[in-house]
Amino acid sequence: MSGEVKRIGRELVYEGKILNVYKDHMKFANGNTAEWDYIHHDGAAAVVPVMDDGRILMVRQYRNALERETLEIPAGKLDTPGEQGIVCSRRELEEETGYRSDDLEWLLTLRTTVAFCNEKIEIYVARNLIPSHQNLDEDEFVDVKAYSVEELKEMIFAGKIEDSKTIAAILAYDSKYRGRPETA
Repeated sequence: MSGEVKRIGRELVYEGKILNVYKDHMKFANGNTAEWDYIHHDGAAAVVPVMDDGRILMVRQYRNALERETLEIPAGKLDTPGEQGIVCSRRELEEETGYRSDDLEWLLTLRTTVAFCNEKIEIYVARNLIPSHQNLDEDEFVDVKAYSVEELKEMIFAGKIEDSKTIAAILAYDSKYRGRPETA
């Protein structure tokens, strides 16, 4: 199938702080052409911070695109395109929650919107949390609260949590670890 679709050109339309928008010029095997939008994102990482009692630390913050606050797992953009996800996750955990951990394990990788964006988010589970201090960006205002997995699942299925990385991470964590005493 990929031989049937070929990009014959790409032009930068907008260069932003966290993403670049391109117009891709495409050609198909039948000779037709089209213009497709493409958004480049350097990538991000996120973390499911599990407290000793099994509750998960969540962050509530304002999201401009939705014009409201959302409840999410801690996450952030890679500092550089080649930065390892585990390094970014460890940094974001401490910056946003005020906890750190040396016990991070990869949970899953997701692509947020494959139809037009290449953003990749690596998600880790952090255990053995150590109290530290928040180190928020100048324009970042975050409230931190711990919730049980059951509370979070109720919020997901009630439509109160809509963030895709958070939904995927909580449900993957629940599926992979819950009910296994040695890791739950």
